[in-house]
Formats: sequence, structure tokens, C-alpha cells
Amino acid sequence: MGGRSVHGQEARVAARRGPDCKPGVWSNVTPEGLSAPEVGKEIGEHSRRSKRDSDHRHERLLSIIEALLLSLVAVLAAYSGYAAAKWSTESSVSLARASASRTKANRADLEALQIRTLDSVSFNAWFAGFAAGNSDAERIAEKRFRPGYRPAFKAWLATDPAHNPHAAPGPAYMPQYLVPQEQLAFAYDGEADGLFLKGSQAGATSDKYIRVTVFLATVLFLVGIGGHFRIRGARYAVISVGGLLLVFSVVQLLELPGPPA
Repeated sequence: MGGRSVHGQEARVAARRGPDCKPGVWSNVTPEGLSAPEVGKEIGEHSRRSKRDSDHRHERLLSIIEALLLSLVAVLAAYSGYAAAKWSTESSVSLARASASRTKANRADLEALQIRTLDSVSFNAWFAGFAAGNSDAERIAEKRFRPGYRPAFKAWLATDPAHNPHAAPGPAYMPQYLVPQEQLAFAYDGEADGLFLKGSQAGATSDKYIRVTVFLATVLFLVGIGGHFRIRGARYAVISVGGLLLVFSVVQLLELPGPPA
């Protein structure tokens, strides 16, 4: 009875093992019916699947990081280019206005020089009559004085220049002597200087924005070329360098003034 039971169990195991298995010969069989090599194969396959899944996760992570960097760089580069163009226009307009003001200053200065020459000629005519003792010549010359010249002439006469050795050499040296065109020339010169300085600063700001745009273009290049590297470490290195350049560019943008209105 016991012998039949043992032989029956061997037959059932042999049927489960296959036709090539002989009764009475036991081999390494797991409770699930897999041999040791098959178990090792399954473990290896599982390890490869896990590695592939891990690689896919890393690839997705890198792709997401690259997409975010590209999106951010594209927006910042567009803003930087726009600001550079606006500041460049502001510089051109300010420098043009400075040139126009300088031209007005030169014109006013030339008119002032002509007025001074006219005043000198009129005074010389009066002085010639004064030296000759010709009161009619003095009166005629005095009538030809410019209205703005008369207050200075009367103030000079009040100092008794004929007898006062400390008197001014002529009316042109008196504080009352004013030439409006000279004051206008000084005002235009000051305006031109201010506009030129403003235009120069705007040009420098535009150059700084262009420099930031170049940095951002470098980030685009690095992120774009990093996707062609099959070595994951190289891709991480390229993305890291691009990220550092991006941070530096953002800091530079925050320090610059916004685009002019």
C-alpha cells in the first residue's frame, strides 16, 4: 500500500516535469514548477525591465527640464531683445535732440558775437566824437546804440571814465551789459549736454541688454545640443552649465532698468 502511494506521487511529479523525466529521479523544482535557470532568467529579465523603466524615467525628467529651460529662455530672450531695441531708439532720439540743441546753441552764439561786434562799432563811433570834442557826432552815435546797450553805457558814464582811473574800460565790461543771445546759447549748450548724456546712458543700457541676449542664446545652444548626447552625465553637465548661465542672465536683467515708455 505504501509502495503504491510513493510510486503514484513519482508518476504525478514526472507528469508535471515532462515526458523526459524518469520516475524515481528528483531534480531541483520550485513549488511553482520553475527550474533554477528559469528563475535566474526571470530575475535577470525583471532587472532589465527595471533598468529600462529607470532609464525612461530619467529621459522624461531630462526632457521636461530641457523643455522648461527652452520655454523660459525663449520668453527672456524676447523681452531682452525688445528692451534693447527700445533703449536703442531712446538713445538715437536723445542724441538727435542733443545735436539739434547744439546747433541752436551755435546759432545763438554766432548772433551774440555779431551783436557784440555791432556794440563795439557803435561805441567806437561815439568815442571818436568824444575824443574830437564833437557833441553832434556823440549824439548821433548814441542814437545808434542798441536798446540793450544803453543801460550799460549810462552806467559806464556814471563812473566818470574821463577822470576816474579805476573806471571800466568800456560799457561792455559793466554788469549791466547783457546779450540775450549769449544766455540763450548757454541754455542750449546745457540742454545739449544733458541730452547727450541721456543718449549715451541709453545706448549703454541697450548694449547691456544685447549682452544678456547673447547669454540667453548660448543657453539655447547648450540645451539644444545636449539632447544629442547619449551619455546621461554629459547631458546633465550641459544642462547644468546652461542653468547657471540662465541664472546669471536673470540676475543681469533684474539689475537693468525696464524699457522706456
